[in-house]
Amino acid sequence: MNDSRLLTPAVAVVGGGPAGLTAAATLAAGGSGDVLVLERETHAGGIPRHSDHTGYGMRDLRRVLSGPSYAARLVDTATRSGVTIRTEAMVTGIDADRSLTVTTPQGLTRVRPDALVLATGARERPRSARMIAGDRPAGVYTTGHLQNLVHLQHGTPGRRAVVVGAELVSWSAVLTLREAGCRTVLMTTTHDRSESYRAFSALGRTVLRVPVAPRSRVVSIHGRHRVEAVTIEDLRTGTQRRVACDTVVLTGDWIPDNELARTAGLDVAPGSRSPVVDATLRTSAPGVFAIGNLVHPVDTADVAALDGRHVADGVHRWLTGRHAPEAGVPLRGEAPLRWLSPSAVRVDDHRPARARLLSWVDEHVARPVVEVRQGGRTLSRHRLPWPAAPGRVFRIPWRVLEDVDRRGDEVTVALA
Repeated sequence: MNDSRLLTPAVAVVGGGPAGLTAAATLAAGGSGDVLVLERETHAGGIPRHSDHTGYGMRDLRRVLSGPSYAARLVDTATRSGVTIRTEAMVTGIDADRSLTVTTPQGLTRVRPDALVLATGARERPRSARMIAGDRPAGVYTTGHLQNLVHLQHGTPGRRAVVVGAELVSWSAVLTLREAGCRTVLMTTTHDRSESYRAFSALGRTVLRVPVAPRSRVVSIHGRHRVEAVTIEDLRTGTQRRVACDTVVLTGDWIPDNELARTAGLDVAPGSRSPVVDATLRTSAPGVFAIGNLVHPVDTADVAALDGRHVADGVHRWLTGRHAPEAGVPLRGEAPLRWLSPSAVRVDDHRPARARLLSWVDEHVARPVVEVRQGGRTLSRHRLPWPAAPGRVFRIPWRVLEDVDRRGDEVTVALA
């Protein structure tokens, strides 16, 4: 029997990961009305659900948990707050009035919320997007696929792995491989050094004994039925070598899961291809908000969760006032800054979550000086005491934008 009911919650949250669950729990506990979470997987919790290592929850919960424990705690908090969570619920359409078409095992459902929060997250680029040539054998994974195989399906990858990328998530893949009895024989990065924090890289080299090949890339994969080897190219010299392995894990190189945002016709930031949001996490459509790694691909789970907590105030103000925001002033990052989040400022904005402007860089800058320009004038210059590095979010204090004219021209943020 088809489920053709029309559901009319006060708030619909699309995505049941850390950002979506935290937003839903905060809104429900704050008296914003009925809150519905729509999650396409069979269980809510997001990526941490199958990321079975510690390190989750430090910023939002003020404690350190494993991924599955963290996910379970967020689900429990949302449920106890009165949130309705519907799993195996795929949003397949969205209309101008925020109405959603949802496909479930029971059939189609229409959801017409007063406010909509998009928390669809981000994903790693697959092999096709990285243009890696060669054969198409089994044994090629992204980190998410690998963790799902090992931690949820209790499967085994192989015995010798090459990990593409050297970000934080890359070391997470190494730990998952190790748990499954698979040795990482090489990690590659196109940058001059590992993208993760030095402490992680040092620990990886000394304890996990994983060699890192800088300025290198996998150009082809070989194997008839199962991966047998990869060809590695040195980007400095052009020389190539063959490395024997039976598993390849493609890590990092994140892109937002923005299909629903694009279907909704939301303004999209060119650098990240994420929905344009202001400090309140409002998009270009009235009553539609976007949070978490959908708008900063990709940050840690607890930072994404803090977005969920932060968005609640803006959603509540929309529900009580229904005032469409004024047009925002765009924020644009100049290379090597790839994207900025928030990507716009508005007159009635407050500070973003944690009072940070988030960015992503494409090259190492040891001692960055952040320069803000608008209308041909330099508004501010701030030297920051921490480096800007690829593979992890670069955090800029929001105060660098305090002199911006919020009814003026586009604002450029650069590393001078």
